[in-house]
Amino acid sequence: MFLFFIVVSTTLIHAESPQIFFDWTVSYAHRAPLGIEKQVIVINDQFPGPLLNATTNNIVHVNIHNNLTEPFLMTWNGVQLRRNSWQDGVQGTNCPILPGQNWTYIFQVKDQIGSFFYFPSLHLHKAAGGYGAIRVNNRVVIPLPFHVPHQDLDILIGDWYNTDHRMLRASLDVGNGLSIPDGILINGLGPNQATFEFQPGATYRLRISNVGLKTSLNFRIQDHLMRLVETEGSYTTQEDYDSLDIHVGQSYSVLVTAKNQTNGTSYHMIASSRFTEPQLLGLGIIRYPGSVGDPLGPISPGPTPYDYIYSMKQANSIRMNLSVSAARPNPQGTFHYGNINITGTLVLKNDAMFDGHKLRNTFWALQVVDAIDRDFVHVVFQNPLKDIQTWHLDGHSFFVVGMEFGTWNESRMAIYNLDDAISRSTVQVYPFAWTAILVTLDNQGIWNLRSQNAENWYLGQELYIRVKSVGHDDPSTHISKRDELPIPENVLKCGKVIS
Repeated sequence: MFLFFIVVSTTLIHAESPQIFFDWTVSYAHRAPLGIEKQVIVINDQFPGPLLNATTNNIVHVNIHNNLTEPFLMTWNGVQLRRNSWQDGVQGTNCPILPGQNWTYIFQVKDQIGSFFYFPSLHLHKAAGGYGAIRVNNRVVIPLPFHVPHQDLDILIGDWYNTDHRMLRASLDVGNGLSIPDGILINGLGPNQATFEFQPGATYRLRISNVGLKTSLNFRIQDHLMRLVETEGSYTTQEDYDSLDIHVGQSYSVLVTAKNQTNGTSYHMIASSRFTEPQLLGLGIIRYPGSVGDPLGPISPGPTPYDYIYSMKQANSIRMNLSVSAARPNPQGTFHYGNINITGTLVLKNDAMFDGHKLRNTFWALQVVDAIDRDFVHVVFQNPLKDIQTWHLDGHSFFVVGMEFGTWNESRMAIYNLDDAISRSTVQVYPFAWTAILVTLDNQGIWNLRSQNAENWYLGQELYIRVKSVGHDDPSTHISKRDELPIPENVLKCGKVIS
């Protein structure tokens, strides 16, 4: 059931900004990534879909033709869509593209850089594919905080079910949870099918996103270190890691320097499941000139599968690089978030938002939290359950200021990182633990706050934050440059609006 009427087109974005255009046809095709054929959602006959490659401040037009047999929505995970929740692509704010019809999403990647991805948000379509990578590149006047790499590589990792998405959906509808996935894909391919060519001594930027349904993954490359440089639009302090935990919905950029070798050795790229039994492996291959066959030697084991302490310690080691610029020339550290007074605190406890049973919960999907433009809000995610959670807020980035095991109380605010906490849009909450974020609600519109676990989201684990201006009761007569863009005349309608 769709909750609000929708708009999906506007002509009021800054006309002087460069515009880029994409034309995508969404359809079914039969593929067998793990050796069992199923109906997969492809875009322009590609799985994963085409790269959406943009630069800061570009106005993006994506014309989507829906050749499926079901309504379709596409959401842009981590892209902030300034003042334009009409294009967010979730059912609380957008009406779907009906079968046989097309619609053009129009949005600006305003004041943003980074690595993200898109995916279908309705009907558990994500279990059938339909996802792809998004890059938002620096403007030429803003230098990268590292040497320009030899090549950017998009790496989409995620769990995969051989079962049709409609059968998975039907199982959830009668109260059954999703089982352990059948495997892990790298760029839509099964073990040892995704290959990447490295030139000796060259440095590559890998933009890695976990596009799966529910499984946290550990990513690593055999005998290669990874230098973390960016996550979801923020440049990080540049630390080397031999592996990285990447939770559902998260994106990272790492630099990998190829070995100076001439012996033709190849190496495994590994994405292994975390916190599952049995452990699942996704494998790709890094090839050097002259290499043939599969890599030799054992597969790098990675961290112990259920070592939550290791994973949390790694998460807390990721910090913002305060001295470099991102979308604007001023350093990231010039915004002193730790000096801002908190407007209010929202504590979201899992057994409050999601009542523990597996039947579809429409009550929480109807919840809207009102906020005023520029409110500075403190949100605490408390997880009293044994499974890891991942949370995402559309339209915003937030500072991850605290993460600990145990139960949160106000005394824990004393240990918050109020200097260089990473800013991102998706964050994990470990079992029997809490995560605290601070967010400036400076993007007007109605924005989805959801579980990135597709099973929980489908069952209703979400709410909406409505960011409003002060004193602008009639947007048609009181429009400022900070107000949300007005509803366009060619509005798509659905639900009660057309009944």
